[in-house]
Amino acid sequence: MFTAPKKLTSSVCDVSESPFGGRRGVMAISFGDWLNDQLAQRGMTQRELAEAVEVTPAAVNAWTKGRSVPRMDKIQRVAEAFGVPTADAVERRAPQAGSSEAEWVFQPAPADGSRSGGNAAAFAFTADLGVLAREATQNSLDEQLSVQEPVLCRYVLHELSGLPLRRFLDALRWDVLRPHLRAAADRSQKSGRVLADGLAELERTDRLHLLRVDDYNANGLTGPEYDDGRFARVVRRTLDSGKAGVQGGSYGIGKATLWAASRLGLVLVNSVLSEQQDGRTHRRLAGRLELPWHALPDEREYAGPAWFGVRDQERGDSVRSWWADSAAARELLLERESDLPGTSFLVVGAYDGSGVSTELDEMHGSLVKALGDNFWAAMVAGENRPALLRATVEAWRNGEVVVPRTEVDPFTAAPAKSRAVKAFLDGETVSRLTARTDVVATRVPLELPRRKDDPAARSPGVHEAVLLVTPAAGAEEPADRLTMMRATRMVVKSKRVGDLPLGHTNFQAVLLAGAATGRSTPEVTAAELLLRASEPPEHNDWTGTDDLTATYVRGARKRVLDFKTAAEQAIRDLLRVEIPDDDAEEGPAALRELLVLEAPARAGRSVRSSGFPTVRSLTGGVTAAGAWRVEVTVRLPEREASWVLAPTASFVNQDGGRTPVSWAGVLVPGSNCELTPDGHLNFVAGARTATFKGVTDPRSHPVPARVSSLQVELPRARTARAVES
Repeated sequence: MFTAPKKLTSSVCDVSESPFGGRRGVMAISFGDWLNDQLAQRGMTQRELAEAVEVTPAAVNAWTKGRSVPRMDKIQRVAEAFGVPTADAVERRAPQAGSSEAEWVFQPAPADGSRSGGNAAAFAFTADLGVLAREATQNSLDEQLSVQEPVLCRYVLHELSGLPLRRFLDALRWDVLRPHLRAAADRSQKSGRVLADGLAELERTDRLHLLRVDDYNANGLTGPEYDDGRFARVVRRTLDSGKAGVQGGSYGIGKATLWAASRLGLVLVNSVLSEQQDGRTHRRLAGRLELPWHALPDEREYAGPAWFGVRDQERGDSVRSWWADSAAARELLLERESDLPGTSFLVVGAYDGSGVSTELDEMHGSLVKALGDNFWAAMVAGENRPALLRATVEAWRNGEVVVPRTEVDPFTAAPAKSRAVKAFLDGETVSRLTARTDVVATRVPLELPRRKDDPAARSPGVHEAVLLVTPAAGAEEPADRLTMMRATRMVVKSKRVGDLPLGHTNFQAVLLAGAATGRSTPEVTAAELLLRASEPPEHNDWTGTDDLTATYVRGARKRVLDFKTAAEQAIRDLLRVEIPDDDAEEGPAALRELLVLEAPARAGRSVRSSGFPTVRSLTGGVTAAGAWRVEVTVRLPEREASWVLAPTASFVNQDGGRTPVSWAGVLVPGSNCELTPDGHLNFVAGARTATFKGVTDPRSHPVPARVSSLQVELPRARTARAVES
């Protein structure tokens, strides 16, 4: 069994009654349409059906035209003629099929001799589990059905070997797939090398990794088989997202990460639909195989892609998705835990293309980390506002649990930032930081440019994004960072903020733009469209893109960049107000401007050349005991030997002179340096930067530290001079 023994605990689990707008079982097509489809799929004529049902051909023709509807006894005879349950005919729904009726159909190579090396969209991303988790979960959030409940994303790793592996491969028609996979495994091509490696690994180890990505409370793969709709966009098309408004994606290539995460280029799907298709909603199954051009030994050539389904008699060399019975879903390891709408994607031959994670426990850890890093904000709930997302990860081996189900906790992944978002959702932000758990909220303007499709329209105005700032939570997160997001609160980018006030307390900042502000106005929608157009395919920045240039008038890129710059400046402005700290403070604002960040030239002497270490940056503050506590970043010139230095500290006098002060104890080495027995610092040979920390001794201060500015210099240690001379 692939599914866990426990049922989902979500409150929206009613099978028969849709919590998202009426019964999902209401008939959607006429009996005539249903009858025509069944005749076509069986290649049966109206005359043949009339003979089987013992009516005239004219009566059958009237049924197909919708001019009349047969009596119940005749409907039963029609169902018998088709070999389907009477209920299927009464409810006008497509019959279910077992896995034995499904087959693979490969797309023939074009007659013009053109060839494809694989799905180009799959190469737009790095094929690692972190990217897969980011893109697949974003797609699930974009398909949220009920805003009253979170989307539930369940990631299940499963390792098969021995008899369970044989059974699965038989259900997958491995005897049909293997010749095509071998033919496409051309090591001279990138996609071929991945295939060859995957086949070799399967044969060598006799094991196969699967990754199931389930979402619940999502729309599911609705829509017709071939025409526009969610099913066709995901299973049949590439570079077609169909997304608009506040949804996250725009390039239609995020779904390609599922296929890129398979060594075999193979993904199966099972979807529960939020609205009927062919009279059904449950267990819509299909499969797609992404291969490059290849030729079998019999010289038949194939374009590459193949689809798994039941034969479509109307289209010849095509297969359709099929409404599977529960046995088929179990055999293909696609059985879902709940009847909630949503989709299960089964990545066959799952792997981490980065090579970082190879075993189940490592892959489990990579998924948990990626979900926490990218979606912690979407997982935060307010007192009266549900979270947008819940995510779990688990690992199985031949039906037995290896790593239990782990629910990703936003307050573990990003404690301070999650605290900030929760305070915003609960309306508990403040205007000034007075405690270590406070969250300040301020507004950051985004000037909205005009679109090229309506250049005569007046300016869309200004969107006010929300900036949250709160003290950092110790060493649990990299500090002094700005995290940007929109729409469904997926992290777009996290960056370190520079040029901060000296001695500031470490912080976390969150920029909520567009729909992430929780507002619904024309400016919010305009901001979403602008920022979505400014995102590259990875959705990892707001910058200039070809889509932005094609959609907006000149100057749009500058407005986006100015928006990010304004957010960073707003952080600096907030930090100029003192944040309480246990043992450090910045001192008066007027004095902070006097602090020296780079080692200046001495009066009458030139600045040291680039051939000697220099102070790159100096940050710190005055402690409650009246000492300067600083962290120094050193720029090191290229040199094969190490540097041994004896850093000194001094107060800068008003006349430009300096008064040396003493360090309290020894200096604390950071990156690329170590303490010598003499108490000096030995900087690693070949390093270009290094850091160390130090605290001055207040007893050596000529004046209180609060009314001083500090300078650090880097003379050579005397012992080092002696050695070099």
